[in-house]
Amino acid sequence: MEMAQTNNGNTPKNYSLNMFKDFVPMCVFSESNQGKLACEGKVEHKFDMEPHKENLSDYAKLCRERTKNSMIKTRKVHVLDKEHVNVRTMISMIGGGPHSGPKDKKKPAPTRTPEVKRTRRDRGDIENILFKLFERQPNWSLRHLMQETDQPEQFLKEIMNDLCVYNKRGPNQGTHELKPEYKKSVEDTSAT
Repeated sequence: MEMAQTNNGNTPKNYSLNMFKDFVPMCVFSESNQGKLACEGKVEHKFDMEPHKENLSDYAKLCRERTKNSMIKTRKVHVLDKEHVNVRTMISMIGGGPHSGPKDKKKPAPTRTPEVKRTRRDRGDIENILFKLFERQPNWSLRHLMQETDQPEQFLKEIMNDLCVYNKRGPNQGTHELKPEYKKSVEDTSAT
């Protein structure tokens, strides 16, 4: 097969057609102005066009040009002059800007008071305090333990990994409870 006209110098003119019958059968449909669908025909053969071997270098150039053209950015950034700065304010006043509706109004972020930096106490003291807290209540969240012990979170997590089990499921989800070997020693000490 030979192309009659080509717009680009790299477009190959001669092709070979390869016909296939082993593909999923398809139908051609059309839609009328009234919205009715009609089956126009069946596609029974599939044809692939392949450039001749002598035109492969031209076809490769064409593919490279297409790839290069697809990578060119068409959008450009323009810096507005001082005259155009007021346009943005006018748009927001009219109602088309980013802060136009009552739904868009953001609540002011709550101001946090700077927390006092917590200092680490002796590990043995903290373990004793934790055992007493677990005597009072069997399950504790990390946040509540931090409030009770007034210890840094990372330090408390290290101790909790040694002493406690984290509940991932169930009614006590998200809380820590003492490991079984420590529960027994707490029960023994409370009995005396």
